[in-house]
Amino acid sequence: MKTSRMLGLVMIAPAAIIILLFFLMPVILTAVFAMTNMSTATGISAGAYQVTQAAVNRLKTDMPELAAGISEPRFVIDEDGLTQLDALKLKPGFTAELRASHLGEVFLSRREAERMIKSLKERPSTREVKQISDVFNRSVMNTRFEDRAALMESLAKLGFKLSPQDEEKVSRATYTGWIWTADNFRTIANSQDMGQILLNTGFYVAVTLLLFNVGYALLLAVTTHYMPASTASVFRAIWLLPRITPVVIYVLMWKWLTWDNGFISLFMGLFGHPPKNYLLDSAGSAWFFVILINGFIGASMGMLVFSSAIKAIPQTHFYASEVDGANRWQQIRYIILPQLRWPILFVTCYQTLSLLASFNEILLSTRGGPGRSTEVWSLAAYHTALQNYTGNLEYGLGAAMALVLVVVGVILSLIYLRVFRYDTLVTKPLIED
Repeated sequence: MKTSRMLGLVMIAPAAIIILLFFLMPVILTAVFAMTNMSTATGISAGAYQVTQAAVNRLKTDMPELAAGISEPRFVIDEDGLTQLDALKLKPGFTAELRASHLGEVFLSRREAERMIKSLKERPSTREVKQISDVFNRSVMNTRFEDRAALMESLAKLGFKLSPQDEEKVSRATYTGWIWTADNFRTIANSQDMGQILLNTGFYVAVTLLLFNVGYALLLAVTTHYMPASTASVFRAIWLLPRITPVVIYVLMWKWLTWDNGFISLFMGLFGHPPKNYLLDSAGSAWFFVILINGFIGASMGMLVFSSAIKAIPQTHFYASEVDGANRWQQIRYIILPQLRWPILFVTCYQTLSLLASFNEILLSTRGGPGRSTEVWSLAAYHTALQNYTGNLEYGLGAAMALVLVVVGVILSLIYLRVFRYDTLVTKPLIED
């Protein structure tokens, strides 16, 4: 007994390892990254402190005056500047007077600094005033500090007086390493773009699922069931072509059809219509072709599942119904559909999760355009985390969006199980003795 148990564990170990590495670990890592602010700006390891324009933008909400002050240069009379002034070999009196009377002073603008320089006893010329002010120009913008103390020391030298709470906000905004945070989910909840993308996703999944992945697939399966076997096999094989064709070639064929020099434009030109790119002409036309492109792929799988399930129905049921005078519609309603509850549940759940997570066809055909009218949640997560136009890839925010997608998928699956009464589908059949 122990030997059999051990042998069973050994045989199941490879499958368990594959499930752990390729299913559980990506989900776990996605959840971990979703709770960080990790991006290309932060890297994946501990970072330094740097006052970038993005950091200034983050400070504008709570500390607008400080953000405005940090983004502008200040002029500080310090020893480094006096040393540079000596190197310019101007009148020695400039350096001596500045060190004696103005050392340590901070001026908020070039105008204030140059007003003071003009008041020196040696009376510098306009050109000399510009040269002198340049050596005292100080700014923390785009300067990298290895630790928080160095950043705060530089801000203090520029005349910024920060409370401990202000220091915490500044250090948090300027830290270039990743930190643990729940801000990603607040960003998702407060973003108007996310709301539109969510609506796009719901529309895309619902329409494609109902019209093609389940509805049209069921129609194909029922239609081919009543065809001769050879004809039905050829028809099913034709509908498998969208699924077995490489996605790049498949989408490219649709582009040849819809481009401004494609078949549709050539055909419509016969009736006096000017050529245009029907794939990106408007949001409506873009959605029409996006749903067709994905729908034909999804319909082929549903057709196979439903056809197999219908073929498994005993032929005696159909013979008996014909004897009773049932027509085709009555056979579909009272024989086929009641026995397809389980396949319909499977296809609905599987295709919903597939549509939620897939974006290859949309990326290759419209890239979410025109504008962002066909941008769905999974494509937005891809653009956020792996490819965007700004260059700052936000891994943490993208992972949070993917995690939201996982939660939505789980909730929809539970709803499907309830709607299709999963408990009755798995109930043991009542067998009379």
